[in-house]
Amino acid sequence: MSLDFDSARLPNPNINSDHEEWRHHLRKFIDTEIMPFAEEWDEAGHIPIELWPKAAAVGLLGMGYPEEFGGISEGIDSWHAWIANEEMARIGVGGIPASLMVHSIGLPPVLNWGSEAMKQRIAPPVLAGEKHISLGITEPGGGSDVANLATTAVRDGDHFVVNGSKTYITGGMRANWVSTAVRTGGEGGKGVSMLLIPTDAEGFSRTQLDRKQGWWASDTATLYFDNVRVPVENLIGEENKGFLVIMTNFNSERMGMAAAMEALGRVCLEEAVEWATERKTFGKRLADHQVIRHKIAQMKQKLNATQAYIRVCFESIEAGNPNPGDIALLKVQASETMEFCAREAMQILGGIGYMRGNRVERIYREVRVNAIGGGSEEIMRDLASRQYGL
Repeated sequence: MSLDFDSARLPNPNINSDHEEWRHHLRKFIDTEIMPFAEEWDEAGHIPIELWPKAAAVGLLGMGYPEEFGGISEGIDSWHAWIANEEMARIGVGGIPASLMVHSIGLPPVLNWGSEAMKQRIAPPVLAGEKHISLGITEPGGGSDVANLATTAVRDGDHFVVNGSKTYITGGMRANWVSTAVRTGGEGGKGVSMLLIPTDAEGFSRTQLDRKQGWWASDTATLYFDNVRVPVENLIGEENKGFLVIMTNFNSERMGMAAAMEALGRVCLEEAVEWATERKTFGKRLADHQVIRHKIAQMKQKLNATQAYIRVCFESIEAGNPNPGDIALLKVQASETMEFCAREAMQILGGIGYMRGNRVERIYREVRVNAIGGGSEEIMRDLASRQYGL
């Protein structure tokens, strides 16, 4: 048996026939509606707006969300989410799932902490793929320092007046709403609130960030707020308690990224094995050279370890006792594994791997955004050390 994407997946006793049916269903959609166009969309720097309703129709957008808002929640668990991230990683263009699924970080604050009226107004069109929502946390001067963000929201009667900016916002050019972190109180995390800001509000503007190393197919933006008036009822959760909203959103984001990064590493392994068994040098296959076999073995070794770690973290989530420190270090483990596999696959492919138009080349230039986004490796290690009482 060849060492391909599927055979490199470790057995998981938590996966049943329903999960495998979900994988088959989702793979058919991706292979038909996305894979043939992935390179074209990557080069064009965007994906067509028609993809969102199609993704909604197959249940991808609504997976795990309440059925009352158009989601699919009955019988959905962490393993369905893992499979979705695996299958989207097969595309080999990280910007496509990053943009297509950005509601997975923008919508949970609304559903977990917003008013019932807000949920009813926002969730159904987003889950149907008709409207779009993003998450606005990162600022030009603050990066990952959420507790010291500078965008302000000052109460003025029944409105907040918002001033400031956000940057590196995935889906920011397309978003109809942005779940935005703002400062409504004093310094530190206790003065932070979350506010749902409509992008058609007067004083809101945005510019596209299109000179990126990777994630070309994902629209990325800087957002500007110039005396933007936002109704008080758009507050997500309680005033000055937005830090809790933000923190509870991070675990699911990091788990999704970890699952995707491990699967992207498996794509690199698959491409490397296929090339090594076909390509001949010095009268024999690349795979017949010991140094190449050792590279492939090391890739598989690191992928095995990362898969096992992901499984442990998902099992803790399913049991209701996730450990943020373990999840933070999982994200580091996954980004390091992805980087190793992308590098080794590129070495095995040689010159052809350096040319645009193959999955390894695309994945290689998307390593850094995964190691930084959702919490950089450095921040994750520090977060974990503090979680462990250091």
